[in-house]
Formats: sequence, C-alpha cells, structure tokens
Amino acid sequence: MEAAATRPVLRVAAICGSLRKASFNRGLLRAAAEVCEDSIPGLRVDHLDISDLPLINTDLEIDGGFPPAVEAFRVKVAQADCVLFGAPEYNYSIATPLKNALDWASRGKNCWADKPAAIVSAGGGFGGGRSQYHLRQVGVFLDLHFINKPELCVQAFQQPPKFDSDGNLIDAQIRERLKQVLLSLQAFTLRLQKD
Repeated sequence: MEAAATRPVLRVAAICGSLRKASFNRGLLRAAAEVCEDSIPGLRVDHLDISDLPLINTDLEIDGGFPPAVEAFRVKVAQADCVLFGAPEYNYSIATPLKNALDWASRGKNCWADKPAAIVSAGGGFGGGRSQYHLRQVGVFLDLHFINKPELCVQAFQQPPKFDSDGNLIDAQIRERLKQVLLSLQAFTLRLQKD
C-alpha cells in the first residue's frame, strides 16, 4: 500500500484523431480515463482537444510564436508524461485532424520528443490497424516511443456491439484489453523515466 502511495501520478495526454462527438475512438479514450480512475492508481488521463487547431500553415507562425490554440496544445503535450492516441483509420491511413496535431506540436521545439506513447483504435475491417502502423512510422521521426504490446484494434461493427449509440465502450472484454494497454504504457513510462 505504501509503494502505491509514493508512486508518482503520470499524466496521459489522450488525443483523439476523430472530431466526431460519438466517435468510437473517442469512446476508447473516455473508457481509458474511467479505467484509470477505477483501477490504475498513478495514471491520470487528460483529453486534449484538437478541434480548434487551424490547418498547419507556417504563415501563422509570427515571430517564432504560434496561434493561441496551437500554443495551448503544445504546452499540454509538453507537460504530459506520456500520450495515448485514439487513431481512426481514414483511407488506410491517419485521420487529417490527428496528422495536423502531430505536425503542429513538432514545429520549432518538438513537443513529442522522448514521450512514451500507446495507440488504440476502433473501426471497420482491420479495426484501424493501418492507421496505427502509419502513426508508428510518423512517430519514428518525432522521437515518440510506442509500447509494442499489447495492441488494441477494435472491429467496431462486428457483433456483439462494442459501443453504444453515443460511442461509449460497452464491451467488458475490450475494456479489459484497454486496461492492459494502459498498464503497459504506465510501466514503460516509469521505466523510461528511470533511465
């Protein structure tokens, strides 16, 4: 009990690549916050909204500064101990809002550098797996350090239902798999912080 009390609280920046309110990927991130609150001491999920970020345009950078929404986002990314991406798959790749957020936070001082990260996704067919692989490729250049396992690609349209009509996760097995992703991210973050 004493070891758990002395464990630092790690701040997880949760970023959803979909702007849709009932997004299944957003639902996974909401569920991640609930799982942490219920059963993972020392891990707190904070949702970072990317809907106000303008499309990346370096003409908007004035005197080395960024538009206010971009600056606020960059500060939150920099303050996070690790990152959890909810990565929808659009046309076999990363959704535009997510790529835009990745690009803005990499300008100037790269806010992603040396951050541990994990990816979860939900969608049809492959469950967003191709977007996860593309995000990992982008992460190489950004110096993001992704956990390798477990992977979570939810085939959202297969029976039984995984999400309700508001995009909330209702599948207990997926929730348990999500917990394992979070525990892996927590352990990896603590390990990297020791180094």
